Amino acid sequence: MLSFETKCYENDWEMILQGNYLRTMIARCNTAFAQRRVLINNVADVDKVSYYARKQVRAGVIDGFYIVADYANEALDFFKIDPASFNGGYYYSIAELAGIYLCNTPYLLHFSSDSFPAKKPTDWIQQALAVFNSREEVVVANPTWDFNFTQAKEESFDELEHFYLGYGFSDQCYLIKTAVFRAPVYNETHALSVRYPAYGGELFEKRVDSFMRNHQLFRITSKEAVYVHENFPAGKWQRFRRKMDVYWGKR
Repeated sequence: MLSFETKCYENDWEMILQGNYLRTMIARCNTAFAQRRVLINNVADVDKVSYYARKQVRAGVIDGFYIVADYANEALDFFKIDPASFNGGYYYSIAELAGIYLCNTPYLLHFSSDSFPAKKPTDWIQQALAVFNSREEVVVANPTWDFNFTQAKEESFDELEHFYLGYGFSDQCYLIKTAVFRAPVYNETHALSVRYPAYGGELFEKRVDSFMRNHQLFRITSKEAVYVHENFPAGKWQRFRRKMDVYWGKR
């Protein structure tokens, strides 16, 4: 069983929760989900944002939503993380940690709110689950980021039929074995994990990368599927939507 989640915050909740964005995004994953949900984090008007999230539930687009602040302390206690240890990375980390804490399916697919599946639908998710079931050391999968197939290959040390195999982790998009990460594994460090942005402090993706490297756990990156990550200025999500529309063939 597999869950889908994405998140939103003050600068992009309208993009996520209004219109057909979520419906199209989920459909382009080209697979069935047991649960589909949105994590709502750091918004000015929780009631207003929740109203639009409930509309998505009533429309059958998602099964539910969570206010991250309601579960943050539970998640940090569960994972045995001292909030002070984030060193500035708390707001880059807490939604993802809450999502994993709340996940009750064996697998979880996460997209950040500024990432989306770009190319035509592929079978990368089912292909990845097949690898998960056959190789215990493979615990993360993702599409190639921003069409950078050359970089994805360079970061790998081996190849499978549909994937590059290597280390690395990104919070922009990940498919994970839930049980591996729904555990207190986020307090490790590794010298090679310093490659993550310094402004993020000891953020979630850096902690995951350290854990995986320390325990020889690998990710697979699709040779066919792509996601696009697009930074946009605060509140300028319309720019993101225009780019998304191009990739999704709407313009």
